[in-house]
Amino acid sequence: MKRVLSGMQSSGQLTIGNYIGALRNYVKLQHLHQCFFMVVDMHAITVPQEPAALREQTESAAALYVAAGLDPNKASIFLQSHVHAHAELGWIMTTLTNMGELERMTQFKDKSEGKESVGAGLFTYPSLMAADILLYNADLIPVGDDQKQHLELTRDLANRFNNRFGEMFTMPQPYTPEIGARIMSLDDASKKMSKSSPNAASFIGMLDEPDVIRKKLSRAVTDSGREVQYDPQNKREVSNLMSIYSHFADMSIAEIEAKYEGQGYGPFKKDLAEHLVAVLEPIQIRYREIRSSGEIHDVLKKGAQEAAEIANQTLLEVKKRMGFVL
Repeated sequence: MKRVLSGMQSSGQLTIGNYIGALRNYVKLQHLHQCFFMVVDMHAITVPQEPAALREQTESAAALYVAAGLDPNKASIFLQSHVHAHAELGWIMTTLTNMGELERMTQFKDKSEGKESVGAGLFTYPSLMAADILLYNADLIPVGDDQKQHLELTRDLANRFNNRFGEMFTMPQPYTPEIGARIMSLDDASKKMSKSSPNAASFIGMLDEPDVIRKKLSRAVTDSGREVQYDPQNKREVSNLMSIYSHFADMSIAEIEAKYEGQGYGPFKKDLAEHLVAVLEPIQIRYREIRSSGEIHDVLKKGAQEAAEIANQTLLEVKKRMGFVL
């Protein structure tokens, strides 16, 4: 079995973009591979976080993993900060990373743009991300387009370590679904849907109430004209909504176009909302059960123990090869 590693930040409420681009694929992958899925709370603090909010968002994200269908008996579900090897190998990988490599990272440029002061963690976190992956010698990494550059750095660092200290690390490969890996904002389809957006109308959260979902979709920006037609170049707003529809209704783009031919955006957006509600409501019910029972803490403890067993062995071998006194 190949080994899979992925994680999402606890910097806000998970959105349907996270569900389509990551969580649904996590659920499929757990049946095919040895999987490690974490909430990357250490990455979240690369930008300032309120302690109470960070705590709530971290636990919420982990509970949504399980509510969406991840099985703790088939995949290891844990918090990044609960496996201390992440921080230690993160520092080691930072010492192997060149300044120029970090300066070329487009995500750092995007996130630091217009800010007077930026924390060093935001600059160096690709090295920690590399450590996350290499700790488990993961074969497949589910990533969106915006993270592929970081995965390339991980491969470079693995190769650099192997050349300097002997063959040890596997070269991780990206796993990207064919469609839907990048769901765009409801108010501007040129931007990725983000759980950190200050505009709540720009995204649909996985925990949004049904009436909130209906309201957000009714107000979602659409292109001029009224044809429900997939054309990412000229009709990117409605194309984004059609991509969402395709995933939640399990219909092809061609089937959606045929269904709404001559009907306009109104019926299309109304039906889209109902498809989202039908999928998300059972997840929300299960989520509330998990949170009220407290079972997520047992899930995270079990997952951290499983992850640490492998991560600690990797870290020990890295330190041994580098010359640390053990």
